[in-house]
Amino acid sequence: MPVRLAFLGNDPWSVPALEAIAGEPDLVVAAVVTNRPKPAGRGAKPTPTAVARAAAPLQLPLVEADGVTRGDGLIALREAAPDVVVVVAYGELLSQEVLSIGRWGAINLHLSLLPRWRGAAPVQHALLAGDEVTGVTVMRMDEGLDTGPVLTALEEAIRPDDDAGSLGARLAKLGARLLVGVLRQLPDGGLPERPQGDDGVTVAPRPGPADRILDWTRPAPEVVRRVRAFSPEPGASTTHRGAPLKVLAAAVAVDATTDGPPGAIVHSDARGVLVAAGTHAVWVLEVAPAGRRRMAAAAWANGARFTPGERLG
Repeated sequence: MPVRLAFLGNDPWSVPALEAIAGEPDLVVAAVVTNRPKPAGRGAKPTPTAVARAAAPLQLPLVEADGVTRGDGLIALREAAPDVVVVVAYGELLSQEVLSIGRWGAINLHLSLLPRWRGAAPVQHALLAGDEVTGVTVMRMDEGLDTGPVLTALEEAIRPDDDAGSLGARLAKLGARLLVGVLRQLPDGGLPERPQGDDGVTVAPRPGPADRILDWTRPAPEVVRRVRAFSPEPGASTTHRGAPLKVLAAAVAVDATTDGPPGAIVHSDARGVLVAAGTHAVWVLEVAPAGRRRMAAAAWANGARFTPGERLG
């Protein structure tokens, strides 16, 4: 028995799930709902979401709307008459009206092991916290923020070289396969539900610009975790000679000892730029100076020609 669904998503991490669903003959995509194009880039040109761009070559029915709790989005959902609403990185709390549109309700793929890291930025917060393990959860949605009962989940180790880009992409692919398995079982009664409970709840709100600023007085491992959490986009931020500087890759300088104040540029060579932190030091490996593209920190250092006593931040 085919499962008719409406897919809600915006993010690049939504795309693997959409592609996996579209490749299943027993899953029929009645509507893909995503946000309207928003200005982006230097020319502020209206840019479709990653989901809108993915839906076109798949020849899926696309609706671009400002949410689904009212207006065009809600009308489109009703007209699609789905058996189930599928949500992946959409970013809107759904009303009970939307949750009840399909006979099987709404199912969400979340990129963490719930109830840890409920919210909009679970991947970033897992990296910021120094978690060694995260994962993906498929849950039945309720009106709360990622509070619905769990259908299934799968662990994934966080690798030492992971940043938000690599970890999120891996979780999105892993979760896509898990989600498809759940959807295919719906006609046969689905999976048993497990309430989340209150133990181990943490929240992962969407970070703002202040959260991306590197505090060089913090221990080196904490500085590096912040760099990883915001790479490749939008990038952790600091300043050099009063101008913004994005730090996009960094590593703890395990064997380096420095006497300089936090933020002091200690040394540069082919490896990168060595910067003093609150404890130990950080190798800055890749940067993006203001108005320039990502580059090796060693190349940036060659052009910057540091003077003694220079600092970041």
